[in-house]
Amino acid sequence: MTLDGTNTWLLATGAGAVVVDPGPDLEPHLAAVAAAGPVALAVVTHHHADHCGGVERFRSLTGAPVLARDVSRSGGDGPLPAAGSTLDVQGLDITVLDTPGHTADSVSLVASDGHTTVLLTGDTVLGRGTTVVMHPDGNLGAYLESLEVLRRTAAERWRLLPGHGPVRPDARAVVTEYLAHRRARLDEVRAALDAGARTARDIVEIVYADVDRSLWPAAERTVEAALTYLSSTDR
Repeated sequence: MTLDGTNTWLLATGAGAVVVDPGPDLEPHLAAVAAAGPVALAVVTHHHADHCGGVERFRSLTGAPVLARDVSRSGGDGPLPAAGSTLDVQGLDITVLDTPGHTADSVSLVASDGHTTVLLTGDTVLGRGTTVVMHPDGNLGAYLESLEVLRRTAAERWRLLPGHGPVRPDARAVVTEYLAHRRARLDEVRAALDAGARTARDIVEIVYADVDRSLWPAAERTVEAALTYLSSTDR
């Protein structure tokens, strides 16, 4: 489920690095992040353990404060500021975007040093493949709105730094692809319902027939999110 693993991003500033998603509770990983240099601040994109399970140990290694949208679930020291607010860390501006959908507390970040701008998306947009909308914590309607926010925000030359997978050179293009994919999946779910499917599992067996069965439980949660969304929007 983590593709090549979970990405921890270090953004260099004059005051030390800003770390985005310290990562899981794995000592070699956390030690490597801490050894990269002084850490001024850490930000968690959402509460899943592969992104923030190591927060307590990370804090003891670096002494850096950790901010999150949901402090209680992420183990952070304090809440992120409201969406649209900017964290100014000596030479680096980081704008917070609320992008719920994968989880209720998911955020994305726009970071710029005045020359280069990157979009950090956590699990809202991945470097390859698509993400899971983790029903019931996740919400497909909110997720589609979040993708629209990212599409309007991103510029063509911004690099996309995802929570999993490789860097993508064109953030807007990737987000546009994600929107098209989600709409196509919704059409496939509608078609499966028209064909007689009645449960999320029925739909997974039709729509995700070509997907490795080990991924079907995650696909089923995404289909449950789709059914909840369709029940509130379709006649």
